[in-house]
Amino acid sequence: MPMLELPENFKEFHMLAVIGGSGLTQLANLEVTRREVVRTPFGEPSGALTFGRVGCQEVVFLARHGYGHTIPPHRVNYRANLWALARMAGARGIVSVASVGGVRADMKPGTLVVPDQIIDYTWGRNVTFHEGNGTQVVHTDFTEPYDGNLRRQLLAAAESAGEPMVDGGVYAATQGPRLETAAEVNRIERDGADLIGMTGMPEASLARELEVPYAAVCVVANWAAGRGDSTHNIDFAQIEEVLQVSLGRARRVLEHLCAESR
Repeated sequence: MPMLELPENFKEFHMLAVIGGSGLTQLANLEVTRREVVRTPFGEPSGALTFGRVGCQEVVFLARHGYGHTIPPHRVNYRANLWALARMAGARGIVSVASVGGVRADMKPGTLVVPDQIIDYTWGRNVTFHEGNGTQVVHTDFTEPYDGNLRRQLLAAAESAGEPMVDGGVYAATQGPRLETAAEVNRIERDGADLIGMTGMPEASLARELEVPYAAVCVVANWAAGRGDSTHNIDFAQIEEVLQVSLGRARRVLEHLCAESR
């Protein structure tokens, strides 16, 4: 793994990182103190790192798809994003906020979920820091892809905030940027998945390689293809309406997480 001389102003920070997905390009409850443009050994992250506070907790925020939502899921520089947050900003934990499609019957639009497992259907992405000429192969234990302690903190924060949140679920990471066919969703359901998203991998496994606790808050934006009111097509206008309300609920959970983890 490349060694990096950290800029002096990054060395003392120990904070919580939040990666915002579709619909979450900023944290409304983040008191911004500064923004930093960085470059990593793996290239440029999706945008500048935004530093600030939520309550008394220092937070660094990064919009996964760029602040103008211009980077599709298969083009996100996941390695640069994770390296910047973990190695340059010194994040002690990373929370991903992601919009997903619901597969399981109880995961209707508007549901908040903290998944506990992943099935990876992506391909062609840069999936490890451990590669290059002369680099030793490293096999990472990924039995439990999400950090158990951080998951528990998120669930406790949701309870404190009075926001219902489903404990556990299998996240299927698909390639994107197109959505899935109804037949693909049927196959994914047979494989045991409950949610479908496009950005959970390799984000989670890269965090594990960096030994930084990582967990996700998934916002169910719509029924997956062939389910519920998505039986024949996906209503994107309805997705925007759901996200507008549900992401506000996710922000409240994060606010309580910060308040309780000082």
